[in-house]
This record gives sequence, structure tokens and C-alpha cells, in this order.
Amino acid sequence: MRTFRRRGFLRFAGLAGAALGQSLVRGRALAGSPDGAAGSEKPQQKPNFLVVVVDDMGYSDPGCYGGEVDTPVLDGLAAKGLRFTQCYSTARCWPSRTCLLTGYYAQQVRMDPPHGKIPEWARILPHYLKPCGYHCYTSGKWHVRNAPKAIANGGFDRSYVLHDHDHNFGPKKHEMDDKPLPPVPDGTDFYTTTAIAGHAVDFLSQHEQKHADEPFLMYLAFTSPHFPLQAPPEDIAKYADKYTEGWDVCRKKRWQRMTKTGLVNCALPEPEPQTIPSWNLSAKELVEQIGPGEVDRAVPWKDLTDEQKAFQAVKMSIHAAMVDRNDQEMGRVVEKLKEMGVYENTVIFFVSDNGASAEQIIRGDRNDKSAAPGSAKSYLCLGPGWSTASNTPFRLHKSWVHEGGIASPLVIHWPAGIKARGELRNTPCHFVDLAPTLVDLAGGKIEPLWNGLTPAPMPGKSLALALADDVTIKRESMYFHHMTNKALRVGDWKIVCAGEDKPWELYDMRSDRCESDDQASRQPERVRQMAEQWQKCEDEYRHQAGDDKPVKARKPKGKPKKE
Repeated sequence: MRTFRRRGFLRFAGLAGAALGQSLVRGRALAGSPDGAAGSEKPQQKPNFLVVVVDDMGYSDPGCYGGEVDTPVLDGLAAKGLRFTQCYSTARCWPSRTCLLTGYYAQQVRMDPPHGKIPEWARILPHYLKPCGYHCYTSGKWHVRNAPKAIANGGFDRSYVLHDHDHNFGPKKHEMDDKPLPPVPDGTDFYTTTAIAGHAVDFLSQHEQKHADEPFLMYLAFTSPHFPLQAPPEDIAKYADKYTEGWDVCRKKRWQRMTKTGLVNCALPEPEPQTIPSWNLSAKELVEQIGPGEVDRAVPWKDLTDEQKAFQAVKMSIHAAMVDRNDQEMGRVVEKLKEMGVYENTVIFFVSDNGASAEQIIRGDRNDKSAAPGSAKSYLCLGPGWSTASNTPFRLHKSWVHEGGIASPLVIHWPAGIKARGELRNTPCHFVDLAPTLVDLAGGKIEPLWNGLTPAPMPGKSLALALADDVTIKRESMYFHHMTNKALRVGDWKIVCAGEDKPWELYDMRSDRCESDDQASRQPERVRQMAEQWQKCEDEYRHQAGDDKPVKARKPKGKPKKE
């Protein structure tokens, strides 16, 4: 019986076009029919899609990935759906969102580093789904640099786009349907996460009124918990005493929970306090602009002063409050799906655009030292101590392509189409897989021409097969390049280097996702072959972008800071 169901799903997942859509309906026997029989069911509507992206959240922050943050909505989706253990971003906000929205590596479409408009052959998600009959909506962070407007050229039917990422309580630059909105006055009862979810609910209500029998895509793109650390005071109060034990204890407890549930199987590596972003403020500047409680390194918690411990615990309580609020507001959107009667047949995807950030900078209106931490006039960053804990058990942080920078939670929930409940999926996957997966599940096909041009081959793979069983989706490689950080994963092997003057490292991901045992010196031939393969990808992707000359990678201002 189990074999029959699995084959039924694999059959429909591998088809294309209208045939796939018809098989998709029959394939719902996977989740509902006692014997998996097809043919007697009334055809149903294509699935809806809700794609949720959070910003700078560490792999282990939410409860269902080992964290202590209260995320009951996401935890519930994971318990009734799937958690992927090896999903990858690009390590930075805009290239990751570019991958999600276009289906291409950012380098293929001139988005990393950003240096012009995306090629005319490139599409945005609605362009893939509208031929399948979908209405498309977006609310939140757009951040595809130099890309077309969300509606004018991006294909969305309605959009709320937030361009100001430095004011969670009063953004100065945002748009509704490509038209500028007035700045939010200071002191207004406004919080970006709440507003983003609110607009999403409004768009869904309009869809229900006008297109109730037609499928939709909702791209819900939060800006939290990206700096500045700002959250409603009632959310911060919830975690007031949660983090006084410090980042070392927090990290160990998370790792223990993760190993117990099978999310990871590697030893917990030592923190790397010597490595922080080169653009961070110095220790002296941090004390001057924030106060004596600030810390510039992930030093052992026991080495901090009492004042530093108290201040750092407050910072993590704000970060947790932002993650918590994301979950609450996502819950409003999920409740709207239930109210509409489409919850069972909506495929929900949840990811984070990169790992937690070790950055410590001050932008926007600067930082008011007299303001309460987490309030509108306070400008704080998480910093390397807590980002190391948030990225447990992986090494390094946002912008690095070691696992701490690129590992993302991926929860997929679809009661009408996924039989499994609460299972793990271990196939490596990447944000470029989202577009082909959505088209696959929608029963569509990707047209060979766009704007009269032949697009570059899509690097991603549909994950439809992995929804049925814990199978490995075969691919040639997964490629990473951000700033001067580079990596390539081929099967279970990964090469990675942190900076152009650094040597390649080599790790076996089967037993060492924590990247503790560098095998480069023991396997130089494997390193050489993989490095050549990385360069081939680099050259090919830049050429596809239309770059006649090699694009110089954006360099940090100096080398990563060390003690």
C-alpha cells in the first residue's frame, strides 16, 4: 500500500504541463484516500502557494529547529508537514531573494554583485505561474536590486513593498502597487511585521471576493529579525529573563535538542571570536555610540562584565521577540487561509534569507543611547556572540558561505498533497529550487522563450519527489559566491573558502556539516577538481548574465577583523 502511494506521487511529480496538473489532483489520494486509489475523485483546484521569507534568522532560532523562541505557528506547520535539514540560501538578503523570485543564481541575473538590470530573458515568479491561471500578490521586502517594479514588470497583481529597512516603527520609504506611500509619522501605532501581514490579509480578502475559484501565490517577505533590533515592548517583555545564562549555554542546549531530533549529527565546534565582518564598528566606537554593555566579539560569556551580560541578554530578548512576532503575524495569514477554506490546499513554504548576522553597524537615524533598547530610537545589532548561538551548530555568519551563513530552515506544509506528518527531508536543496517546484506543483511548464529570448537553463530542481519520501534530488552541484566567499557542494562534498586570499577547505557533509574536519590536505585532487568545477560555474553564470568581462566581486572593506 505504501509503495503504491509513493509511485502515484512520483508519477505525477515527474510529468509536465496539463498532464501534471491532472495527476496532481489524483495524487491527493496520498494525503486523504485510505487506499491511494485514483479516478473516482472530483477534480479539484490547483494548489495555492504561500511563500514566507524571514530576514537574518538563524537556523536554530525557531522551536521546530531546536530553538527556545516561541514559534507555535511554524512548529505546528512543521509537525503536520516537512522539515528540510539541508536547505541553502546565498548568505545575503538580496541575492537570496533574487534566487527565490527568479529561479536563478544571483550571478546569472546580475544581482551579485548588483550591476545593472536583470537580463531581458529572466522572469519573476508570477511570470511562471500566471500561464497556469494564478493571481499573484506580494507584501514586504522586495530587495531585488535594479529589478523591475513588483507590478509593472514583476507580474504581481497587488503589492506592498517596503524599501526602508532601518525603521521598524516608522518606515520612510514604502510603496503600494508601485506607487510611493507617505512616510509613517513617528509615534504612529505601526510595526513593519504587523503591517506586512496586514496587507497580505487584505490582498487575500480581495482575492476571495473577486477570484475565489482561482489559485493564488502570496509572497510574504518579512524584514525581521534583521537589524535594527526593534520590537513591540510586550513581545520583548516575554523574553526578559530568558537569556541571562548567556550564549554559550544557549548554544549547547540548542545543539543537544537538534541532535536528539535528528536535525544534525555533528559535534559542536568551538566559537570563532576572531572572525567578524570587516565593516563592523570597532570596540571603541561601539562603546561610544551604544554604551559599555556592548561587545564586539563572541568571547566566552564568563569573560563578560556583569553590565555586558545584562545588556547582551536584553539584545537577544529583542531578537527573540522579533522572531516571535514574525510567527504571530504569519499566524494571522494562516488563519485567513482557514477562513477562506483554502488552508488544506495551500502549499506553505517557510525559509530565512540567510543566517543570523554578526554585523554591528548603525544606520538610519543613528542610535539614541537614552532610548529603551528595542524602541524606535534605539539602533542595535545582534552581534557575533548571539549570531553564533542563532546559527547553532554551524560555523560563521551571514555573508559567509560556510554553513552558518547559508543554512536555512525549510518547512513545507500541504495537507491536501503531503501524506507525511512531522518528517525530516535530508536532500540538499537551494532557493533556486523554489520556482521549478511551484511550476511543477501547479501543473505548468516553463515556456522556452521569454521576451523573444531563450533564457539560460534553470539551475534548480523541483522538490516534488521529496514531498513524498526522503529521497535525494540529484543534481550536478550547488554553487555559492558572495563577496569574496566561495563554495561548491557536489553530492556530500563541499569546498569552501572565506576570502580570496584563503585556501579551499574540504568537508564531508555526511558526518561533518559543522565543518570541523578540513580534509583538503588529505584529498588535494578532489579539491582541485571541485575548484575547477566552481570556476566553470562562475564563468558560465557570468556569461549568461551578459557580462563580457569578469565582474569583480564586491570586496569587504579590509579583511575580516580578528583579535
